[in-house]
Amino acid sequence: MRKRWRLLGLFGVLACGGASAEGLLVRASDLQGRPVADAVVTIQPRSAVPTPARRAPQVRIIDQKNLMFVPYIQMFRPGDSVVFRNSDGTRHHVYSFSPAKAFEFVLAPGQSSPPMTLSNSGVIAVGCNIHDQMASYLVVSDAPWTATTGNDGRALVTTLPPGTYDVQAWHPRLRPGRRNVPLAQVTVSAGATATLAFPLALLPDTRMQHDREHVQY
Repeated sequence: MRKRWRLLGLFGVLACGGASAEGLLVRASDLQGRPVADAVVTIQPRSAVPTPARRAPQVRIIDQKNLMFVPYIQMFRPGDSVVFRNSDGTRHHVYSFSPAKAFEFVLAPGQSSPPMTLSNSGVIAVGCNIHDQMASYLVVSDAPWTATTGNDGRALVTTLPPGTYDVQAWHPRLRPGRRNVPLAQVTVSAGATATLAFPLALLPDTRMQHDREHVQY
């Protein structure tokens, strides 16, 4: 049975039945309707619902291959750690000035950084001081449910109990300004999957603009 839908700002909310369990399907697209990968989805309950048990801290690796950070976006919980690994044949100077975590590592080919604990929530923008096109984002969130969209622009969360939620979509290429970070409210009903559509106004992707002067630095 089709549920009531509401339009909130630039995005639509549609709840639909027919699913075997509660959940949320998020579709992210640009303003031309093309799927957007690597959109970060965070889900916070507005009503009293059971939330997932807090897992043990984990260590995640950000690799450097072909003058790119891999992955481009990585989700963390507060208390998790990150290791930067250099799989390129050139030196990298990894750094961040982000308020959530400032650091720098100079990594020769084959080297890895020591594990670094990420204690504070926030987005940590990471760059290379030698290769300007390199960029990665560490998203540290204490939201009970998080997801990132795939190449098809979709993210599916299948563990949401019935209730009302605030859902936010973030992408590193969103135009600056808090008003440009979409936030929607959605109600998940028993035995149903809700769907959110987020059209995102994005800036161009600069990662492929290689600085040829420093490729073999």
